[in-house]
Amino acid sequence: MLKQTALNTLHRAAGAKMVDFGGWEMPLTYGSQIEEHHAVRRDAGMFDVSHMLSLDLTGANARDFLRYALANNVDKLAIPGKALYSCLLRADGGVLDDLIVYFLAEDFFRIVVNAATADKDVAWFEKLIHEHAADLKLTRRRDLAMIAVQGPNARERVWTALPGSRVASETLKPFVASRFGDCFIARTGYTGEDGFELLVSASRAAAVWSALIGSGVKPCGLGARDTLRLEAGMNLYGQDMDETTSPMESGLTWTVDLASDRYFVGKTALLAKPASQQLVGLLLLEKGGVLRSHQRVSTELGQGEITSGTFSPTLGASIALARVPAGVAANARVSVEIRGKQLAARVVKPPFVRYGKALVS
Repeated sequence: MLKQTALNTLHRAAGAKMVDFGGWEMPLTYGSQIEEHHAVRRDAGMFDVSHMLSLDLTGANARDFLRYALANNVDKLAIPGKALYSCLLRADGGVLDDLIVYFLAEDFFRIVVNAATADKDVAWFEKLIHEHAADLKLTRRRDLAMIAVQGPNARERVWTALPGSRVASETLKPFVASRFGDCFIARTGYTGEDGFELLVSASRAAAVWSALIGSGVKPCGLGARDTLRLEAGMNLYGQDMDETTSPMESGLTWTVDLASDRYFVGKTALLAKPASQQLVGLLLLEKGGVLRSHQRVSTELGQGEITSGTFSPTLGASIALARVPAGVAANARVSVEIRGKQLAARVVKPPFVRYGKALVS
């Protein structure tokens, strides 16, 4: 039986098309995926992302543990509320998950992990804690719901819907969080637009969702979330990276701290094996098809494969992320096999769209 978020009844009442997403029953669209996409780019839209799991890590040695467990360096987190994006790696450098960690206090960090990998992530963390930091406690927060409100008008609409939120969040910089009442509000997202991700008690989620609708925020489903994140050049776990790929092969070198003396799980493997592949953006130059996952890409340096592809509503063109041989340069021409035909595409550097503006043409 599929798991359900605290907002499931509201999704159904709104006529959402529900699908299985990592074992959770989630809304794919409320009618028009294109309209939902444009609502986020032009105004404000919101997503139920309560299937993702918040983990609270507490204990005196929490920072030291995360220095060891994560590829990115939590020493960058000096201000309470500051967030950091990082990969969680296996010893061989493969990506177990990508996550966000928030520094709340020296003995309290909050980690948000993906739904499909949540159980695996918890087991991995608990294994590392048992081996290296037995005094720490890891708590699953399934009592919390998560709502992402994104778009150029998202912050104003949140402030209208939730009295008191403006005082708590108006001065927040990107990738910083704060609290007001029982709400945790972070200036983070997965769309390439400004906005907030709200963590509220599951019992209050429906009231918050309804208040946001009342302030003019449009409910959006997973379909729009995928086209938005791809336009923003953001990876999707299980497609653009997984346990068989390293961060260096997944466009995530910037999230790995190899410069400091700090040792972390997977560091030795990353240093020992330079990446032979890289993740690039593709822009389709011909009509006659849409870039999709698993299509073959031919380059001057060898074969590659599309990991995520779609038609971009903002650009009016097909775009993709693709894993190709290392050394393929930006602006290089490649060909993609689409339904038996070889169509021309150009290598570009993601993101394709940011803050509503096209960055490639």
